[in-house]
Amino acid sequence: MTPTDVVLILKELHSKPMKQPDSIKIDEVEYVRKDTLSGISTAPKAIIVVAKGFVYVGEVSYPSDDKEFLHITNAHNIRYWGTTKGLGELCTDGPTKTTKLDFAGNLVVPKHAVISIHSINQKAWKI
Repeated sequence: MTPTDVVLILKELHSKPMKQPDSIKIDEVEYVRKDTLSGISTAPKAIIVVAKGFVYVGEVSYPSDDKEFLHITNAHNIRYWGTTKGLGELCTDGPTKTTKLDFAGNLVVPKHAVISIHSINQKAWKI
């Protein structure tokens, strides 16, 4: 086998795309690639104000295959804010003792109906 043969073999090996594993195991713990997960939300929570006065808190995502809708996973309708400083207080401090939340499940909201999306203190909202 000549050095030219070795170069040709290496070029052929490197020209084939490598299959990426869906998971790896380290010390008997299996780790799964994030982009292979389905049904598990890794989206940050936010407060979403929607047309007609509805206010929700939940995990917001914009699926790449769905251009017209916003998805809110583990959504809760904020029926009563229970604040003295308005919506901003909920964003920074989380729910108060008098805040009333109603579980709403997983929502699909038309993007044209979204009035505003507020980032929140993730640690303050343990829903």
